[in-house]
Amino acid sequence: MIVEETFYRPPELSREPRTLPAETYNLAHLLLKRAATGCLFVPLRSMQFLAVLDAEEFIFVDREGRRMIELAWQRFAPQARRALDEPVSYEAVYYSLAGAEVMRRAQGEFHKALREVERKYASPGAARVIKLTGGNR
Repeated sequence: MIVEETFYRPPELSREPRTLPAETYNLAHLLLKRAATGCLFVPLRSMQFLAVLDAEEFIFVDREGRRMIELAWQRFAPQARRALDEPVSYEAVYYSLAGAEVMRRAQGEFHKALREVERKYASPGAARVIKLTGGNR
């Protein structure tokens, strides 16, 4: 089942450079690669927000029926790091006055929410070893 959602981007109020821990960035992109549609929905239940990830940006919208983007993370620069365990720089873009408050909690809660999505993707017992029988020994 494919879900189509429409979100609206109000005028940008401000932006600032930030960094995302490598573990969070790497996990987000691993899960995004597994998403069949090229888009990943990540509920941040403790904040009542929804993060929507695609290859270009991560947006954050209030889950209480609103479709307005309040915060976006853009211009990720993973190529600037020297090792996979270094943080990734990006720009946080604020579209609402509440965006700064959302940002204060978003990085930590986003990582926890990604872990929850990862647990749902993991299917215990999905892999098994098959014994090969035949003449090639």
